[in-house]
Amino acid sequence: MVYEWIVVGGGIQGCTIAAFLLKNNKVSADQLLIIDPHETPLYRWTKTTEMIEMKFLRSPSVHHLDVEPFSLRKYADDQNRKKSNFYGVYKRPSLELFNEHSQALFRNLNMESCWHQGFVNGVDREDASWTINTVAGNRFKTKKVVLALSVNGQLNIPDWASNLEAHSHQLFHIYDEAADLTKMKPSIAVVGGGISAAHLVIKLSAMYPGQVHLIKRHPYRVCDFDSDPGWLGPKNQKSYQLIKDYDTRREMIKTARNRGSLPQELFRKLKKLEQDQILKVIDGEIISARNRGNHDLILTTENGSVEVQSVILATGFKPERPGGGWLEKTIEEYSLPCARCGYPIVSPSLEWCPHLYVIGPLAELEMGPIARNISGARQAAERIVLSV
Repeated sequence: MVYEWIVVGGGIQGCTIAAFLLKNNKVSADQLLIIDPHETPLYRWTKTTEMIEMKFLRSPSVHHLDVEPFSLRKYADDQNRKKSNFYGVYKRPSLELFNEHSQALFRNLNMESCWHQGFVNGVDREDASWTINTVAGNRFKTKKVVLALSVNGQLNIPDWASNLEAHSHQLFHIYDEAADLTKMKPSIAVVGGGISAAHLVIKLSAMYPGQVHLIKRHPYRVCDFDSDPGWLGPKNQKSYQLIKDYDTRREMIKTARNRGSLPQELFRKLKKLEQDQILKVIDGEIISARNRGNHDLILTTENGSVEVQSVILATGFKPERPGGGWLEKTIEEYSLPCARCGYPIVSPSLEWCPHLYVIGPLAELEMGPIARNISGARQAAERIVLSV
């Protein structure tokens, strides 16, 4: 069988392009295949957001996986959901409502029938079609491919942490698939100053009052969104598209992203926990870490040391291109154009070469700083759908 479309990756980005292709009648469910390492759509998203007990998304209610912008609001009305399911002036949806809406969309589109659990390890072009290879030895033929690869496998582990001889339950990255909060022992240090660290310490402070430390390199960066809202539309996008130098585009993306930031309500909660002496906050870079008897860990910062039993890293991801070795091989074999930063140079319709498309992080030199978030997924999916 030759599929019309194969989407590699079943997270937010992959599920968005799949939904847009199906809803715009660009493909039928039996002609679409989504390949992902996990059993179900949005597996990593669901697991991590539940673990840190995120209550509300950072994105407004018009940012979701369905085509119609007000689909989530309509779903909430149809389900008689209370206004408390939306937060603040931007009507940010609760995580519960967002996930319910997404699952309802998947059921409506019969997306489960499109799903194949597997690790992709190669993409080959054969005449007018592509062949997608998996670690298990499966080979799937398709006319068109969308690479919706995430950076989830590229955890940023600081040098001091990688050199530490800690037991697996004592130190882990919050986005590690093996992360398990139930195995931690207080006292606990959370390292990071962004939104994931904030959600996590709010949860842990309720579990272990006075036994949680937040260690961050910089003062709180309070921002409504992860980049200026001007990037959502022509205000910033128009001038960005006029720039043809990809080094300049990369610098603009770095500058525009509000890395390590958090919204106002989380900032207020953290300050209250600190004020009530439920949470201890340390500003400063961790210079070194060492083991002490009894499984204790001593973290030394610029502003003193702290002794803890468990460390959770909320230090984000490495900036390198996702895909690893198999994508590197594909780039070399088919001379796929890349900028000096290693990321794809693609057309405005996000086509890297005939019938090979990208979305998410791989599309960011074309899409700009919104590429990795839900609004970026929606705009990228629109571009692809309009071009075919």
